[in-house]
Amino acid sequence: MSKHPEQLVDFVVRHAWHRLSRMYNQKAAEHDITMSIGFILMSIDKEGTPSTSLGPRMGMEPTSLSRTLKTMEERGFIVRQESGDDKRKVLIFLTFEGVEKRREVRNFVVGFNDQLTKRVSEKKLAVFYEVFGAIDEVIEQELKKD
Repeated sequence: MSKHPEQLVDFVVRHAWHRLSRMYNQKAAEHDITMSIGFILMSIDKEGTPSTSLGPRMGMEPTSLSRTLKTMEERGFIVRQESGDDKRKVLIFLTFEGVEKRREVRNFVVGFNDQLTKRVSEKKLAVFYEVFGAIDEVIEQELKKD
């Protein structure tokens, strides 16, 4: 029994992600940044974030992350500092400009999520997170087969 594409989980996820990504990219462009820069701004802690932890947290490839961090440094959004206890460890910190951009990004992201939580009950959101957890587990199993 074949299903229409609209009835396949991965079709629905891809369609939603495509639209979400396009929306975030449009909003980011209005603030003269990219969606990747926005997500990195949201992922950097006040205490500094090791550059090595950003890639896995963001799901970005090292080359792409490195290029984006370089752009962010050139634009004055971040600074890199060696960790006091381990000179090999580099921490990323937001500059004043980075904090301001982060505030813009955060306001939009929180606003968007607020709109969703007004339309979708906590119970349904819990199921949503459970389903996406299962999707992630199935993906992990498929990747291990290779």
